[in-house]
Amino acid sequence: MDLLKKVPVPEDVVHYRLFLVTPDLQDSKETLLRLLEDILAELTPLLVKYIWQQQPFNLSYCPEKGGMPAHLGGSTEFGDNVEDEWFIVFLLKHLTHTFSHLAASVHDNDGQFMLIEAAEYLPKWLDPESSENRVFLYQGELHILPNRVHSGEVGWPRESIPQLQDALDMLHKHADYCLADQRIRSAIDHRIQGYPDKIQAGLHHAHCYVPASIAVVLSRRPDLVAPAVSAFYLRDPIDLQACRTFQNFPPDTRVLTSVMFTHCLYAQLMQQSFVPDRRSGYTLPPRSHPQYKAHELGMKLAHGFEILCSKIRCGAFQEAPVSSDPRWRGFLYSLQRNGYFKGELEGSVLYKQLMTSAENFFKQSVTSTNRSSVHGPGEEILQVLNSTPYSLEELQKQETLLPPEDSDDWLNITPQELEVLLEERRGHRVSQRTEAFEEKEKEEEAGYSLVAVTQGMKDFIKAMSSHEGAEFPRSCLAEPFSFDPDAVTNAMDRLLGGKVEELDSDDFEDDDEDEDGEDEEAGAQEQAGAEALGSLRAYMDEMDHELQTTNVGKSFRNSGKGSYRADAAKCSVNTEEEFQPLDVDLNLVTNLMESLASQAGLAGPASNLLQSLGIHLPPNSDQS
Repeated sequence: MDLLKKVPVPEDVVHYRLFLVTPDLQDSKETLLRLLEDILAELTPLLVKYIWQQQPFNLSYCPEKGGMPAHLGGSTEFGDNVEDEWFIVFLLKHLTHTFSHLAASVHDNDGQFMLIEAAEYLPKWLDPESSENRVFLYQGELHILPNRVHSGEVGWPRESIPQLQDALDMLHKHADYCLADQRIRSAIDHRIQGYPDKIQAGLHHAHCYVPASIAVVLSRRPDLVAPAVSAFYLRDPIDLQACRTFQNFPPDTRVLTSVMFTHCLYAQLMQQSFVPDRRSGYTLPPRSHPQYKAHELGMKLAHGFEILCSKIRCGAFQEAPVSSDPRWRGFLYSLQRNGYFKGELEGSVLYKQLMTSAENFFKQSVTSTNRSSVHGPGEEILQVLNSTPYSLEELQKQETLLPPEDSDDWLNITPQELEVLLEERRGHRVSQRTEAFEEKEKEEEAGYSLVAVTQGMKDFIKAMSSHEGAEFPRSCLAEPFSFDPDAVTNAMDRLLGGKVEELDSDDFEDDDEDEDGEDEEAGAQEQAGAEALGSLRAYMDEMDHELQTTNVGKSFRNSGKGSYRADAAKCSVNTEEEFQPLDVDLNLVTNLMESLASQAGLAGPASNLLQSLGIHLPPNSDQS
């Protein structure tokens, strides 16, 4: 019932909290606010140029409530760009490493999504119900509070949920014991590998023909490209009504400028097919024109900006300067102490650029939580325009000085590159992927051995599963396959009643020293077992008799040397005289190959099952 009472978490939103772990540091409001200034100063160099898909990373003071101690918390809607969520994981790991007295928790609507990334290596007892208040980032590493099996051990029983403060105390006292398994930590580290350099690698610079006012806005606030793309991407007929006249961004002032996107934003803009209204004044050159893409991208951006400004509900918004916020002075002091301004003199060009970036970051990450809901991106766009004079002639002169745009070849990937990406999502190392591709090429040249297919299927059938679903064996191809023919023969004989003596001796034999009552009970069990086996055999004989009149036998291959059709015919004539056992492995492989051929290279049951078992079959080269 407790699970039903939980408040549902919105989709595409990540929630994070930072707690003080050290007991000698009181989690008072003053302490946490001073810590907030230091945290933001530490993150500013990483975040000033980061473009968020929907909402930025933000922190604010959260007072004690219920069983949760006072802490710093926030939430970010990442939308279609899940990379924002994992970047926040990197930020939290960085913070808990830099500030060793901090522990962080993070979750989304899927729960502990970090554990999902390392699901292959989790202990059996850990599931969504037992992970509450047990998973933390501490001292730059993932910690999982252990499961207590015996009294006196560190941890809590699986069925109990620890109180948050008790969990933080245990994390502080037994940090080494709570450290997550190395394989789990490696899987998460692999997912966030490359940061912070990955920030620049995830950006894309493209040339766009946009109205001069948009070029000015993006030069001051590059992050506003995200809400503009989202507004165009999620447009509806009511939004497009404002794009018939373009009162804010008319097309006659268009200039060529370089716009910075994230890969996600650029892909969203490129993949949208859109024809502007003829009344808008936006026309596109022929597709063969060398600047067609720049005109098309600029046209789409202009529609996004116009939609944002059309949603302003009141008059011109006058935003108070950041200097009026009492927290700005402490934040600025922390920046200076951390060397954010790189020794630049106050008033220099670089100093002013850094100051502008710091002010924008402060507005997004600190004061954004206190803004009125009326204050949206449209108001921010107009506020930038009102405070930034510009010259159309100067912007036109800068068109010849633009840096070259980035190649967008990353939008198109080959099937091999797609398979590499899928393997990366499974957590394999790059070296392992390379070896797998090399081995795959060798197999395609020399012929593929189908022994791995049959062994993988047998391992899958032998694996233990539960009502929650089938479990694929972790080492389905890593360990050699063992087969005991005697054990299988004995089991079949016992099932069919072929060896009554062994049945009696193995299952129903009594010790000589047993009492008479036990002998009678054993006799009753023996009689019941014999009746059950006799009934089963009679049922199987009846089923064989009915199948003899059908063509089912022709669909299976026998282990004899002759034709399987001839064997099937013989079996249908006289089963008792000549019986050819089935070749189970051959029938398994034949059915799998026929299923794969019917899929025509697309996803299906057979290919999905083999992929899950780690078996990669080469493409079918026989087109007949």
